[in-house]
Amino acid sequence: MSATTWCIALQGLEGARVEVEAATTMNLPRTIFVGLPDAALNEAKERVKHGVKAAGRKWPDGVVTVNLSPGSVHKHGTHFDLAIAVAAMSVDERNEVARPLLADTVLFGELGLDGRVRPVRGIIPLLLAASRHGFERAVVPAAQLAEAELVPGITVWGVAHLHEVLEVLAGRPVLHSVPQAQPDEAAPASPDLSDVRGNEEARFALEVAAAGRHHLFLHGPPGVGKTMLASRLPSILPPLAPSEAIEVSAIHSLAGERLDGGLITRPPFQDPHHTASRQSLVGGGGGGEIRPGAVSLAHRGVLFLDEGPEFGQKTLESLRVPLENGYVSIGRAMQQVRFPARFQLVLAANPCPCGSHGVAGKECSCPPFRVRQYQDRLSGPILDRVDIMLQMPAVTRFMEVDGPVPESSAVVLSRVLEARERQARRLAETPWTTNNEVPGSYLRSELPLPDASPINRALALGKLTSRGVDKVLRVAWTLADLAGKEAVGSTELMAAMRLRLGDAARAA
Repeated sequence: MSATTWCIALQGLEGARVEVEAATTMNLPRTIFVGLPDAALNEAKERVKHGVKAAGRKWPDGVVTVNLSPGSVHKHGTHFDLAIAVAAMSVDERNEVARPLLADTVLFGELGLDGRVRPVRGIIPLLLAASRHGFERAVVPAAQLAEAELVPGITVWGVAHLHEVLEVLAGRPVLHSVPQAQPDEAAPASPDLSDVRGNEEARFALEVAAAGRHHLFLHGPPGVGKTMLASRLPSILPPLAPSEAIEVSAIHSLAGERLDGGLITRPPFQDPHHTASRQSLVGGGGGGEIRPGAVSLAHRGVLFLDEGPEFGQKTLESLRVPLENGYVSIGRAMQQVRFPARFQLVLAANPCPCGSHGVAGKECSCPPFRVRQYQDRLSGPILDRVDIMLQMPAVTRFMEVDGPVPESSAVVLSRVLEARERQARRLAETPWTTNNEVPGSYLRSELPLPDASPINRALALGKLTSRGVDKVLRVAWTLADLAGKEAVGSTELMAAMRLRLGDAARAA
């Protein structure tokens, strides 16, 4: 006798449909798993067996063979427990498992030794994959019911115990209430741009970066406000579109975050410490399970690397591909996984290890070779992928408390939204939505400049590369969008070059 249930094997955010088959033969009792299970999945043998018995059900006699098909797909994770348990119980007629609903039902959940169904990681990408494969119904842990109901197009039933799964299959589901998310009154208020006083050039650069989703490099001595500015960038970014919210929420669910409060609708902010490994930044993992890194968790949001030169050289260089392509590919012996990584990079760096090099009124204690060595840690190819490079001077004047209050994030966000709307209208017939996404070929052919001589002079002097030209053009269009103009003029072009080259733009 045999029985079949269904589950999903995740490979990144993509999922393959897995047929869980169970069959018995008369022999000495034992359980065999086949179909490329990993070590964690192999441990489900004893876990599932005890869970079935704790639920008052019978484990089949003899040899129980569980096949996870297709056998060429690597399986990992504990979310297969429920599908394995139901398949094994179904081959024993004493359990009286109703089978009609199994054909279009996918089962997710980790099984405890007492029969309880526990939460699993990645419930949102699992359900999204199940919906794409045509499943109409899913059984999920009751603790994750609120999170599961965020996925459209599939009916979900929450179960807290194994015997509730059998009730669902028999058409008598136990209804679990979905707790309403309560606002956390103790949560601190989000950082607001009105906290930043003075340094109007830096505030303007931040607004330009938000309007066009441009990468930003903040360079200056300690204490000038680099971290303060970067942490307030998300407050002037538009909320995520519905499709983006699903995509971002799926990545964070795969990383193990609980989303009981609903989909992630605000651009995420990731600020890994400079001791972070390359694997934690771009993603990876052992045992055949590949998890997203900080670059993917920052997808559609901001990746802030404070003290950029302190990051390992190889760690920084691993950003090249995602900065250019918007995704990161991680290869292992038996699988290749791709995670989206279209983030907005903000780099911050001091001028030298002591932070005083070139600062008026201070004396640098670093030898010249140490200063050069420190600055060279941010390689040319990485900096060439940054759109706006801002030199922040040291603060030389105390800002009066009773002075004019700077613009709030809400005011700046309104201008950013208007600029984004202009970009969306101009790029309506293209696959892109913001200036930072537009390739150079389109910029040069479809969005020509009235006068390209300043760019040609900068190229001739070696101050711009071909990639740098594209960066300048994208920023120039963002400046035109913020100004409400339909085309880039000489004012926007020179301002974009200054944001890219600093004082060197004047020489060009």
